[in-house]
Amino acid sequence: MHSAQENPVIQWTKGDETFSARWQSERNLAVPGKVMLADDTLTADMAYRLACEGNVFLWQSDFQNARQLMQALVRRVDKNAEHKKSKAAKSGKDNVEYPQKFHLYRQAQAQRARILGSILIPFNADYSIPLRRAPDVLAACTEAWGEPPVDGPMIVTSLREMMGVVGAHEWRKKGVDVPALGDPPSNRIHPYYGVFSPVRGEYVDLVLKAPLPKACEVNGSAVGVGTGTGVFAG
Repeated sequence: MHSAQENPVIQWTKGDETFSARWQSERNLAVPGKVMLADDTLTADMAYRLACEGNVFLWQSDFQNARQLMQALVRRVDKNAEHKKSKAAKSGKDNVEYPQKFHLYRQAQAQRARILGSILIPFNADYSIPLRRAPDVLAACTEAWGEPPVDGPMIVTSLREMMGVVGAHEWRKKGVDVPALGDPPSNRIHPYYGVFSPVRGEYVDLVLKAPLPKACEVNGSAVGVGTGTGVFAG
């Protein structure tokens, strides 16, 4: 884990006081500037509108309600995307060629990620979450971020990123079956957080059965670059 001095700081106000915490983002997202304190009184419609305007919400209430709010945002984002797609089709504006079509797709995905990442969760320095009904994520955060520092600062990250950390921890704990590696349970891999895992099994079969290029036959070897869990490098 990086030291507190190496990490950016997020700030917010409560009354006349200004507070700060270490901003944790594995995707190196910029520190949010328009931070609002939010609780159970924030409706999904209001949250969606404010998030579209660039605001983020530092959650102060029940943790499970924050998850429900994010699910509500997912529904609104997807509904709006379908509405825009249908409207473009009716007006004939959907006939866009590459690379413009690709740029529009990436732009829409970036906006979706920004809106769904607008709910922020506070952490104590020991990775505990000071919210009611919050889960114990110490093991998951330690695997992803390293050991919690002694007397470290408070931490803030997005709920979406935190759920990704927890999901990766569960994958590592339970393992992922890769049929091309043989029969279970010996075909199970346990990827770390942030390491590419070949969840598309057909790609593994394709690489396994595909013949090597003639140049590799002459040299007798091939070099795998960025092989993640090492399944392809085997």
